[in-house]
Amino acid sequence: MPYESRLALSLSPYVAGEQPKGRTFIKLNTNENPYAPSPRVAEAIDGLADSLRLYPDMDATALREAIAKVNGIPADRVFCGNGSDEVLAFAFAAFFAGKRLLAPDITYSFYPVYAQLFGVDYETVPLREDYTVDADGLMRGSPVALANPNAPTGIFLPISGIRRLAEHCREHGAVLLVDEAYAAFAPENALPLVEEFDNLLIIRTFSKSHALAGMRVGYAIAQPGLIEGLRRVRDSFNSYPVDRLAQAAARAAVLDTAYTAESVRRVVAARDKCRGALLAAGIDVLPSATNFLFVRVKGEDAAPVQQALRGEGILVRHFSAPRLKPWLRVTVGTEADMDKVTEALIRLIGQYAEA
Repeated sequence: MPYESRLALSLSPYVAGEQPKGRTFIKLNTNENPYAPSPRVAEAIDGLADSLRLYPDMDATALREAIAKVNGIPADRVFCGNGSDEVLAFAFAAFFAGKRLLAPDITYSFYPVYAQLFGVDYETVPLREDYTVDADGLMRGSPVALANPNAPTGIFLPISGIRRLAEHCREHGAVLLVDEAYAAFAPENALPLVEEFDNLLIIRTFSKSHALAGMRVGYAIAQPGLIEGLRRVRDSFNSYPVDRLAQAAARAAVLDTAYTAESVRRVVAARDKCRGALLAAGIDVLPSATNFLFVRVKGEDAAPVQQALRGEGILVRHFSAPRLKPWLRVTVGTEADMDKVTEALIRLIGQYAEA
């Protein structure tokens, strides 16, 4: 007889990308940053060992103030958590539990997991044929959650569309959650709308643009009413979510704006170069406003190409959902890595198309 609760037995957990052990790969399957974090990060955490005997600042005050300074907003509009996944979990519990939530059918696959965990009636709206978000379809109900730019497609919904969704949700007394994990690589973001909409919740991460995936730091930006909702849930789960090392590291990283901008610039340049070469070779690649590319294999299933790439020491992500099976998600690595990956993709996709 199982000891787990009915809830635990009913869950379908999120499946992360492979984290290899032993063999060295060009690792492009989990959307990590290919470059080291700011040198200021090492300086910030050096000598903190003695302080680890003490609990961290539960409100991550210095980190919130740094995030607020860089974004030009008051610190009371920032909430920090142990990775954006935890902040998302708090948001689902605070604003969506017991409600019917609308989200795109192809998006971050943690959303349906959290919906199941927190008793959310989760309804999906199909992406359009070109894989863009159907904002009109999402306005069939409220509240609404979406990743922008979307994952795993990489496509960006213009902020005019976010504004329409925020207006729609506000009219119905509901929250619009915009997951901006990849916003640093996009042409614009929803931050300017926060002043206007008290129902808009933006969630971001330090894992992508700031190269701190190993530190697990995420944050939310919203008006104080929504921030208080996140705090209430946090303090019912874990009142000290962000540890001392992570707070210090993230603060140093966010304040080094020049380093972050250069890292993002290099990723975007390598992304656009790779996409241009693949398109020139006749391979379909969706427009990307992220640090990854969504590449179509000529056939019904991209798994053989993924495995062939793995055999050559290159890890990329493949999804088994019907509309996603012909596609590979390729994280953008260094320029040298992407030159190798571009050659391999063109060669292997061509081989499997002929077969």
